[in-house]
Amino acid sequence: MARTPAQDCASMAELRLGIDEIDRALIALLTERSGYIDRAVDLKKIERLPARTVDRVQQVIDNVRGLAEAQGLDPQLAEDMWRVMIEWAIAREEVHLGSGIPGGDAS
Repeated sequence: MARTPAQDCASMAELRLGIDEIDRALIALLTERSGYIDRAVDLKKIERLPARTVDRVQQVIDNVRGLAEAQGLDPQLAEDMWRVMIEWAIAREEVHLGSGIPGGDAS
């Protein structure tokens, strides 16, 4: 069933159904993204990379801000949300990798 566009919702109940559907899709995407984070642990072990790579964090933030701006979303909101996810991912990786690998680009 197709989601009713927000501007076409005739009631709060209908609008909330759309929001709930989007929330389900976002959770599914976040779950999928966390699978990539888990795989990163394995690859970072092989490639001897730290959990936190400063340049990559900035690249992700820059990408997200650009995508948000291009689609009309507040770039600061997107950055704030992604910084929470990034810190969560780094903490999750550090459980398996430690806080850094000697000679790595960790902070």
